[in-house]
Amino acid sequence: MKTNILLIYTGGTIGMVKDYETGALKAFNFEELVNNIPELNQLDCEIQGLSLEDPIDSSNMNPKYWGTIATMIEENYKAYDGFVVLHGSDTMSYSASALSFMLENLAKPVIFTGSQLPIGDLRTDAKENLITSIQIAALQKKGKPVIQEVGLYFEYKLYRANRTTKINAEHFEAFASLNHPPLVESGVHLNVHHSYLLKRPSKSKPLQVHKTLDDNVMVLKLFPGLNQEVLKSALQVSGLKVLILETYGAGNAPMDDWFLSEVGKAVRKGLHIINVTQCSGGSVAMGLYESSEKLKQMQLISGKDITTEAAITKAMYLLGNKVSNKLFKTIFETSLRGEMV
Repeated sequence: MKTNILLIYTGGTIGMVKDYETGALKAFNFEELVNNIPELNQLDCEIQGLSLEDPIDSSNMNPKYWGTIATMIEENYKAYDGFVVLHGSDTMSYSASALSFMLENLAKPVIFTGSQLPIGDLRTDAKENLITSIQIAALQKKGKPVIQEVGLYFEYKLYRANRTTKINAEHFEAFASLNHPPLVESGVHLNVHHSYLLKRPSKSKPLQVHKTLDDNVMVLKLFPGLNQEVLKSALQVSGLKVLILETYGAGNAPMDDWFLSEVGKAVRKGLHIINVTQCSGGSVAMGLYESSEKLKQMQLISGKDITTEAAITKAMYLLGNKVSNKLFKTIFETSLRGEMV
């Protein structure tokens, strides 16, 4: 039997055409997208499409749309063997990371993809990205999907979605996953690295979709010259529940008395501060250097090797699920969807 794949179009460059009068890119409808790729008819699977009512530029993406995408998957989960989400590349890592947390007990592939050039462009990367994403979503072994997690496919590689970061605005190789190897590599053959795939429990549980996210989260990147007033104002934002603190190297921060005092005060008031490295790769290891030992003593949450995108969306997910303040640190530091070591 042929596998059934659902394409979910949210917008983005992959569905754009050039208006030759103005030179601007504009969205065109989903049917035109499929018609522009006649090669889809050669795939050994049935493909259906859904689209957001009003497709958006990914710069306008937000948790409300993540809920809409999750609902589309939930409502069609039994009818389809896999899902491919077409999405603008700018915020794709955020959206794909969010969906990885929202879709608990996922046992089917949800593959995010997009392109750097519009589908109608002569040199577009959209066709390869879309065709291979569908092929990967359709992979089966002994009647079960090979991929049973949220992935992100771009330029010949499928990555675990919540391990990705967009690293380039111009190259076709727009994404990287520096702390986790690719799950699938596309060449003459599709090379699946089975040992890197998310391991599923032998006894499968039904899909649970979590649509309530709490966006009272903020990111603060440390830099030489950050002053006390700026830090204090960030830590005192009304309603703020989680601060993602992008520190240096392996989780290091200034040891100025005022800095430690402001951070310590915020933690004691109940603000969850998550220590993530501002480096593209590598991990936080608080206590490895003297400049992070004090942060460890203050009970900052270790982001380990998580990406900032995954840290933000995981925090929103945990807050939305009303995880208690007492358990927040323990649960955040635990890998839920393969997002950290």
